[in-house]
Amino acid sequence: MALLSLLSHSRARSSVLREPLRQGGLRALLAPWAPPPVHPHDRAAGHACTPPSTELSPPGRALPPPLDWTRLGSRTISSGVGTSLAQYGLTNHTLTSQRRSYWTLCPQHSSFGPPAGIATKEAQHSVNDSFGVQRRTFGSAAEPIQRNPDYSVLNSDDVSYFKSILGDNGVVQDKDRVAVANVDWMGKYKGASQLLLLPKSTNEVSKVLAYCDSRRLAVVPQGGNTGLVGGSVPVHDEVIVNLGGMDKIISFDNVNGILTCEAGCVLENLSTFVENEGFIMPLDLGAKGSCQIGGNISTNAGGLRFIRYGSLHGNVLGLEVVLANGTVLDMLTTLRKDNTGYDLKHLFVGSEGSLGIVTKVSILTPAKLPSTNVAFLSCNDYMSCQKLLLAARRSLGEILSAFEFMDRQCIDLAMTHLEGVHNPLPVSPYKFYVLIETTGSDESYDKAKLEAFLLRSMEDGLVADGVIAQDISQASNFWRIREGISEASVKVGAVYKYDLSIPVEKLYDIVEEMRSRVGDTAEVLGYGHLGDGNLHLNILSSKYSDNILAQIEPFVYEWTAGHRGSISAEHGLGLMKAEKIHYSKSPEAVQLMASIKKLMDPNSILNPYKVLPRSALSPEQGN
Repeated sequence: MALLSLLSHSRARSSVLREPLRQGGLRALLAPWAPPPVHPHDRAAGHACTPPSTELSPPGRALPPPLDWTRLGSRTISSGVGTSLAQYGLTNHTLTSQRRSYWTLCPQHSSFGPPAGIATKEAQHSVNDSFGVQRRTFGSAAEPIQRNPDYSVLNSDDVSYFKSILGDNGVVQDKDRVAVANVDWMGKYKGASQLLLLPKSTNEVSKVLAYCDSRRLAVVPQGGNTGLVGGSVPVHDEVIVNLGGMDKIISFDNVNGILTCEAGCVLENLSTFVENEGFIMPLDLGAKGSCQIGGNISTNAGGLRFIRYGSLHGNVLGLEVVLANGTVLDMLTTLRKDNTGYDLKHLFVGSEGSLGIVTKVSILTPAKLPSTNVAFLSCNDYMSCQKLLLAARRSLGEILSAFEFMDRQCIDLAMTHLEGVHNPLPVSPYKFYVLIETTGSDESYDKAKLEAFLLRSMEDGLVADGVIAQDISQASNFWRIREGISEASVKVGAVYKYDLSIPVEKLYDIVEEMRSRVGDTAEVLGYGHLGDGNLHLNILSSKYSDNILAQIEPFVYEWTAGHRGSISAEHGLGLMKAEKIHYSKSPEAVQLMASIKKLMDPNSILNPYKVLPRSALSPEQGN
């Protein structure tokens, strides 16, 4: 029978556990598991501060200099108005009861250098070239997208006006630095913008949008640029408005756990701040070291804590949003209950910057619980994974905080391409792996509950083998495997990524069918948030190929629609899936969305060519 390695923080718990395992006919390996080599990302804050490769924040993406890699010191900041996270110190904090620690970028000053001159002729040349740029993209955006001729072309007067608002440092024209903002972190989508704007306040954002609307200059709102569907980079020559300079914490209610901050705050920095106050952020992502809270809200990011804390629609209490014409819409309430009229903030959660630019946020943060346990398990088949999820919901109940699954191909990929990770179950290869996390308020009770659940699951044949993390470095290793799959996949070469919501009982069927379709031309991986019914389907090959794409699309969308699923669970539609929305939404729903877009952005300057299909908008809007 399979071996279950139960690794406990408490030796007393280990001795209690040994006898029931023997009685069940199972042998428990209770000696301490030798910890794997600690990845540089996971070293404690007291260790040497050696910068890791910039490609890891977010995975695979090189970020512009000058940059400063720092550790978070022991200093605690107050929740006073206007506290900048740059002053606070960015981030990697030492873990206490939470699970992991990563490096992130700490700009001590603007990441973008002084602007260089721009010629109108050069701008026009980039517009003409953008058609060629689009031909270089792949996936659902492979078809060339013509630039809407109704949009104006940037000229020197426009640049002068923006400098009068933002100052020279807030207007970036340096080709190398603008080029970084023109491309997504996977190198999949590339625009031809000539201008990057760095506002520092809501008032500056308002003035920028009012001017762009009057001139009909198209705009792309940008946060950490960690998206996967081309939503945060230009398609042609749109002006990029990056919110990274708006990174202040406005207030924190440490009684109710309500955080109010600017949209450019990096998620991991906010996590550090609220953890020092005794709370946690309700969402957690692999790209937390670079993604910004405004972008998270604009894409309705899901992440690893969704099973416990739900979506941002339930956790965001208020927003401040700048509309396309520069109007500032103040909905920045911190009230838990407000039943007066339409709850307009929900229009902007998940709208991907197409209806307005989020500038401030108030969000509910759950209390930080002292007990965290992480288990890494193996299963022989997908049916066992499903049954294990049901058993976990029933047995672990209120302490279950994550339930992630990966197939064997994901583990092989991570072991090959991620530095410093170690396979917790190296004896025999299994078809599926599950990571379970629990968080609660009583360490001994939570641990006993988890161990009892694992024993029953083994006796029922649901779990083939498994380990419980004994310390933070082991827990970090487990999470590094799961969170590093996306990073590792980029290192293979070409990646076709799909983010699907599918009924759990059918979720893995599409992975197997896709393997049959692509054969030996590509490798197919399946992993994701099983507790949410969210599959990340990755197809890997050495280079991009129209033949491979033809095997993937439109099959992946048709199959998902046929099973009443969603073609975007948490990544959004962006450019990649704007023309595919009908696979998940009815014509009536799409038309209503288009009507809202036309009402709120009649000149269609905000994030054009994204989210909605061009057919749903009038020819005058053109996107």
